[in-house]
Amino acid sequence: MFLRNSKVLIVIAFLAIYFIWGSTYLFNKIAVTELAPFYLASIRFSVAGLLILIIAKLFKFSLAITKQQFLNLLIAGFLFLVYGNGVFVWALKYVDSGFAALLASTQPLFVLFLMRLIDRKPMQKKSIIGVLLGLFGMYLLVSQQGVTTSEDSLLGVFMIFTCVLSWSYGSVFVSKAELPKNFFVSTGYQMVIAGFFLFLASLSFNETLILPSNWSFKVQVSMLFLIIFGGIVTFTAFNYLLKVVSTEKVATSAFVNPVVAMFLGWFVLDEKITTQSIVASAILLTGVYFITSRKRT
Repeated sequence: MFLRNSKVLIVIAFLAIYFIWGSTYLFNKIAVTELAPFYLASIRFSVAGLLILIIAKLFKFSLAITKQQFLNLLIAGFLFLVYGNGVFVWALKYVDSGFAALLASTQPLFVLFLMRLIDRKPMQKKSIIGVLLGLFGMYLLVSQQGVTTSEDSLLGVFMIFTCVLSWSYGSVFVSKAELPKNFFVSTGYQMVIAGFFLFLASLSFNETLILPSNWSFKVQVSMLFLIIFGGIVTFTAFNYLLKVVSTEKVATSAFVNPVVAMFLGWFVLDEKITTQSIVASAILLTGVYFITSRKRT
């Protein structure tokens, strides 16, 4: 199929997960100042998923799926969107968006460990160096006074790391799982499933449900961006890339996302960027570079 092998499409998909996803930290941070996190995520993914399936139907894509595909979509939707994203948005209540993006940049480390654990291949020297640098970079990030003196911040940091682990395992799982061949359809189902479970989570936590007409203009704009670009465009691109290139290459979005998120957080929300954060991110991303630049076995 032309689209599947198109180098241009692959480049566009990478640009989407690099830069658009990097900006979603800012828009989630803006939205979560007024909306409860699980409620926010449930609306974002439910609307995006339904729109995707409607578009797929208009283009006459088959929406039929097998029981095994449904089970795999359920698992993927939970790992990526219910836990990986929903809980991450919740953690943004306690952590700056740029700092959260830096923590999320540890994803390639998690992916490497999981792939080595699942595939049972020995780690190369470059990978070992990368892991050590990554761990040191993470230590510098979370050992800053602004983090260690706040219990809420420490909780936010811990939960973000569990979200990164969930997203990383989801990436490995999807690269091997049987899913609908059409990436648009696969994305739509994952989002609708996630939206349903996130809404249940919102109800179980007794979150306040605010009608869109009562949202501020900046939250309405943020939600529109998250649905169209952060959801429909980038998550479709992400699912596509997981099937046409290596999982570790897809994880390199963690290189660019923190830079975009930190800049936007500083420029729009006046978030502070400490010298230690800059040094830590440089060390951490150097470690990730060592991991992804190693020779393939």
